[in-house]
Amino acid sequence: MEITNVSEYEAIAKEKLPKMVFDYYASGAEDQWTLNQNRQAFSRILFRPRILIDVSKIDMTTTVLGFKISMPIMIAPTAMQKMAHPEGEYATARAASAAGTIMTLSSWATSSVEEVASTGPGIRFFQLYVYKDRHVVAQLVRRAERAGFKAIALTVDTPRLGRREADIKNRFVLPPFLSLKNFEGLDMGKMDQANDSGLASYVAGQIDRSLSWKDVKWLQTITDLPIFVKGVITAEDARLAIQAGAAGIIVSNHGARQLDYVPATIMALEEVVKAAQGRVPVFLDGGVRRGTDVFKALALGASGIFIGRPVVFSLAAEGEAGVRKVLQMLREEFELTMALSGCRSLKEITRDHIVAEWDRPRLPPRL
Repeated sequence: MEITNVSEYEAIAKEKLPKMVFDYYASGAEDQWTLNQNRQAFSRILFRPRILIDVSKIDMTTTVLGFKISMPIMIAPTAMQKMAHPEGEYATARAASAAGTIMTLSSWATSSVEEVASTGPGIRFFQLYVYKDRHVVAQLVRRAERAGFKAIALTVDTPRLGRREADIKNRFVLPPFLSLKNFEGLDMGKMDQANDSGLASYVAGQIDRSLSWKDVKWLQTITDLPIFVKGVITAEDARLAIQAGAAGIIVSNHGARQLDYVPATIMALEEVVKAAQGRVPVFLDGGVRRGTDVFKALALGASGIFIGRPVVFSLAAEGEAGVRKVLQMLREEFELTMALSGCRSLKEITRDHIVAEWDRPRLPPRL
């Protein structure tokens, strides 16, 4: 059966993957309310398309930190991709590069920064978790720099791991034939079996709960790479991130895997965009499955979006070809949405192209 949209990969991944692995990728925290909202909230935004505009040429290109990419659709960091497919992060890196877009490599990848760099050219960001041992963090950042990574995406919503009940039920642990490759030489690459989630125990032992804004400043003293703060969902924290020197903000609720009952990221986006006042770019992470979703995020002020689960599900289904297809389908859907909305370039996408449930009713123009 031909796959015609991104969401169809999830069912294929469910069939192919061991239950423990699929559940790890697919599940959210606690009641999974936010997990469902991340998707459903997009349906609360409708289009106001403009007609009779020459849309014979559509330009989807954009720049992020001065790097030109083919479209505002990028790859979010997702951990342990070799659980999905033997080629794991290698396949994802090649697919992103072929599509002319950015891949973000997870700290908890099953391939190292050096291995991913060896797949060939490409613009790549490195997602960073701050470990209790700061020497480990500094070493990791230096390695990412040397491997040609262009930015750090600092995850700030995980002082502790969210309660992911599927992982507790399954006693989730990284399969023994795999390791967290970036930490292999540091005796931190393996995950022990635990009474609940092996990952939750790993985080409790290794990740620094005392992380604060001063550490964002500290990070800038050890690297010249621009720092994106990933996990901001309020105006207050957007302002603090900019004060702390962030080069960009990623509006994210960690794929609804941390604190349940936070808003869907598309609902939090506009608040953060308004607080940023154009001083730094704001990106959306979470729930994007359609080109229409991409357009809605840009209309609300995002500079681009990141996709996570569609990457691991398509990777499980078809390896590199699956990830390429996801990027291609989203690209084509987004281009069609732009054409049917009367937008020929990203700068033509405005807030007037959408109407959200929370907008005040539009008054008819006075005659």
